[in-house]
Formats: sequence, C-alpha cells, structure tokens
Amino acid sequence: MVKLNLFSDPICPWCYIGFAQLTQALADRPKHPFDLEWLPYQLNPDMPAEGMDRRAYLEGKFGGKDGAVKAYAQVIERAEEMGLPMDLSSISRTPNTLDAHRLIHWSGVEGRQTPVASALFQAYFTEGRDISDHEVLADIADGAGMDAALILRLLASDADKQEILQKDAMAREMGVRAVPTFVVAGQHAVPGAQPSELWVRVIDELVGA
Repeated sequence: MVKLNLFSDPICPWCYIGFAQLTQALADRPKHPFDLEWLPYQLNPDMPAEGMDRRAYLEGKFGGKDGAVKAYAQVIERAEEMGLPMDLSSISRTPNTLDAHRLIHWSGVEGRQTPVASALFQAYFTEGRDISDHEVLADIADGAGMDAALILRLLASDADKQEILQKDAMAREMGVRAVPTFVVAGQHAVPGAQPSELWVRVIDELVGA
C-alpha cells in the first residue's frame, strides 16, 4: 500500500471538489494502492468558537461582495461541470472546524476517516448544516457506524484538541500553505484540486512500477 495523506478542511470548497475528483479516479482504478489518511489544516485557525456570519466572513476574506462572488464563481462552475451537489445558499455561518477535525481524528482509530470526512463535506456544502455543532457531529459519526454517545462525551471535553492544533502547526511547518494538499508516500506533494485524470495516471505509474 502507498500512503496518501490528505491535508484538508471540511469547509474548504476546493477540498470538497478535490476529494470528489480523487474519488472518481479511485473508482476508475479499484485496485489502486492508496491508503488514505486525513490530516488537519484549519483555513481559519483564529475563527471564534461560535463561528461567524458567512457573508461577513467571505466579504472580509475576499475584499467585499464582488470579490467573494468572483472567488466562488469558479467553485460553482467546477462543481456544476462535475455534477457535484453544492448548495452554497444554504450555508448561513462559517464554523470553527476544530471539533470537526477532532471527529475525523477519532474516526481514524476505527478506520472510518474517509466516510466521515465525506459526510462532513456533504453536511456543509449540500445541507448547510453547522459542522461545529456537537449534535450534528454526533449524527455524522452515527451515520458512519461510530458511537454517537461516546463522540458527544469526547466533544464535551478537551480530548485531543492539542494534538489537532499540533498537527495543524506541523503541516504549516512542512510548507503546506493551502488546501487541499496531497502527499504521496510521504514524499511527493500534490497541491490543489487535481483532475481525476491526473490521479489515474499517478495510480497507473505506481501500479506499473
């Protein structure tokens, strides 16, 4: 098996798109050698715990309404080209994602990282759910076959918060400046949402090597 690390954030639209493109390639090459591991990277490490109004966040980040519209036009266009469900109008708040990253971390213990990460993307980008809400996170965990009551207890504590923050800091020290960033076999960084055709070529090269 070949380790494929995915640095991502559940509220990153290009992470959602990039994962969908990778998923298509994995479906096209079911005998792929990849062992996926999701690693945390917060787009907004200083986001208040309660999150903030999405419109205010986007206009602040992109220099006003026009900048926000222009930035997301590319996202919407790519999603439509792929037939990828996305309902940005349903999102009212931009959440702090520390707890979502904790859930992804815990799901790794049970070998359920990819289903949980995928469910977080779906919850946020197609259903407009608040993925900082503990009940929402517990519901996602339950849908992935995890113990929702245990997840609620863990979320109510400070369990693994420091570990997530340390992994986030480590990613930045490694040079990760944007997500998604994929690292193949601990050596080769592949930044950005790459088309499925690229991943198919990578898989074919690995399998043929």
